[in-house]
Amino acid sequence: MGGSSEQMAKKRVPDVDERTLQKKVGERLPATENPEGDPALRSLRKRLKRAQRKRRRLAARRQRASGQKAGPEAEKGAGA
Repeated sequence: MGGSSEQMAKKRVPDVDERTLQKKVGERLPATENPEGDPALRSLRKRLKRAQRKRRRLAARRQRASGQKAGPEAEKGAGA
């Protein structure tokens, strides 16, 4: 029973992934003559953007789930 959890892939921390991707993009960008034409740089940027979207999505989900009090903007929208 305990063996099944050992077979699963190790989950990486998203912040670490995002930081390493930012570092790779930062190193690669000045080294290329045509950044728009470099497929490797483009894929790195896409991975970075995907990680950023995932982090923001999770943060928004946590904020909505925490049940924060309604602000003045929410009251205006509810009355209309």
